Amino acid sequence: MERGSKSGLLNAFQRTLDTRQSHSARRQLTVSPSTSADFSSNDFLSLAKSTDLRQAYDLESARQSTLPLGSGGSRLLDGNSLYAENLEKEIAAFHNAPSGLLFNSGFDANTGVFACIPQPGDVVLYDEHIHASVHEGMRLSRARLTKAFAHNSPSDLKHTLLGLLNEDSALRNGTRNVFVAVETVYSMDGDVAPIVEILDMLDTLLPHGNSHLVVDEAHSTGVYGPRGRGLVCALGVEDRCLARLHTFGKALSANGAILLCPPVMRDYLINYARSLIYTTAMSLPALVLIRAVYSLLIAGHTLARQRHLWDLTTQKAASDTATDGPQVAHLLPIDAAPAQPRPALPECRLRRSTHRAADGAGGRPARARVFARWQHAARG
Repeated sequence: MERGSKSGLLNAFQRTLDTRQSHSARRQLTVSPSTSADFSSNDFLSLAKSTDLRQAYDLESARQSTLPLGSGGSRLLDGNSLYAENLEKEIAAFHNAPSGLLFNSGFDANTGVFACIPQPGDVVLYDEHIHASVHEGMRLSRARLTKAFAHNSPSDLKHTLLGLLNEDSALRNGTRNVFVAVETVYSMDGDVAPIVEILDMLDTLLPHGNSHLVVDEAHSTGVYGPRGRGLVCALGVEDRCLARLHTFGKALSANGAILLCPPVMRDYLINYARSLIYTTAMSLPALVLIRAVYSLLIAGHTLARQRHLWDLTTQKAASDTATDGPQVAHLLPIDAAPAQPRPALPECRLRRSTHRAADGAGGRPARARVFARWQHAARG
């Protein structure tokens, strides 16, 4: 009986996978040939194989040779270290933030933030293209309402807010909070959020200070802003955002993330963010790599890569392989059937997203993404 029940479960798994396969939506782990051109990874500045980063890592690792390699546990137990805390301070200062809190991943950070920061009765409004990690956090949150607004549409956000204000006196008098979740750069379409326009609108409609913008800078870290500080810093609106998420696994070629926020919010997350509390802290090698790549950013050693990436993709964005509409330097969407990429770049390895919004569902055209990288036109 026990063996039969397990077999039934496994058969159910297989049927579900077969269904996904029939819709060209089955995800699989693949290993790309070493000779393929990389147009699909997030290594925008080509730092992963950079001798500059490797040398910086080796140097920093040698400096910390007496520290234990493993963290040993959660940061709330034995997993914290002076090294981690100093790293948080250095990164926060670089991004013009009052404080920062390291997470093992951007997914963990978004999940932790949106699960515990909205208080009972609060409202979360989010861009309809927001990352899955925000959805996971909202699912666990105590917010009274979570509602999407049209992608990159301040007018639809305004319409949604006006409707809520009309029916909720607590929002009008400032005793109920509204959190707005956006990304600076959206990886599916390669477009940029109208951050300043959203902030101005929130200040106008909610003058009591109960609106809070939370910005995910995963795809702008290292690429936008002075020395790669991100789009929020480029716009000079650091003080107008409640929190900013910078991840290390894309342009910075490391892993992990940091949530930049006011000190009291950092302390609150340490007490209530389960994705931080109940997990082992990052190991020393992971922290060393983060510090190494930030040493390059701070010293300006990635500026040439950043400029070259912009020059390269600005030229290519107008080609017939790119779609019309707002573009971002390093993410270029191209129209493609889900199972058969358009042969505009025959020698390139293209990543076709399995997100429903990218495969023609809901009336949107099928789309693949070309991720431009510094190395595409580099030598050596």
